[in-house]
Amino acid sequence: MSSEKILIVEDELDILNLLLYTFENEGFEPYGFEDGEQALESLEKKAPDMILLDLMLPGMDGLEVCRRIKSKSKTKDIPVLMLTAKSEVDDRITGLEHGADDYLTKPFSPRELVLRVQGLLRRGHPVQEEEPYWESGGLSVDFASFQVKLDGREIPLTTTEFNLLSAMIRSNGRVLNREQLLDQVWGYDFVGYARTVDTHMHRLRHKLDRYGEWIETVRGIGYRFKAQASPS
Repeated sequence: MSSEKILIVEDELDILNLLLYTFENEGFEPYGFEDGEQALESLEKKAPDMILLDLMLPGMDGLEVCRRIKSKSKTKDIPVLMLTAKSEVDDRITGLEHGADDYLTKPFSPRELVLRVQGLLRRGHPVQEEEPYWESGGLSVDFASFQVKLDGREIPLTTTEFNLLSAMIRSNGRVLNREQLLDQVWGYDFVGYARTVDTHMHRLRHKLDRYGEWIETVRGIGYRFKAQASPS
């Protein structure tokens, strides 16, 4: 049985109670709030292992709550799964661009939600690989401490971004298609949401600054990582 703490932010009381019941039965320790302000205040006292966040909240919406969570060093690595009644692609992408690690559109199956949460939690505790450290030019990655540095300066990556960069580096120059990246980084069946990879890759490239060009887009296939002595 699991004992991870799950923070649920959902303004519809019936849905909140259903989620609390579902995750408690699965062995988690769920607790919830009906608005974003209360949820953010709770994070100052107790950090959960996972956050389920509704997009449409009264007052501060889920996008702003997510942005604030991901902007603080204390909470940026907590996986956030966004729940939304909106099915439009643009709304999903906006959530990911604000730092959400995954999303699920209402109505959803409680069992599917539990599987998504379990997948995200597994990603937060990756298995140690053989090589604990990698460096090329001014880019270095410490896989043991989850630390990435550009020209000696540490940059903040979310867990998803770190795992995505790790997958690219360890591909040893091979092209990885979106389905392979979804499997390696997200760790469960995510068919039909390949655009998620593109959104996270765009964010990762931006954070890598001039080293972002080492991630090449192979049109119609996926991505390839080609490290050089120094970026052009």
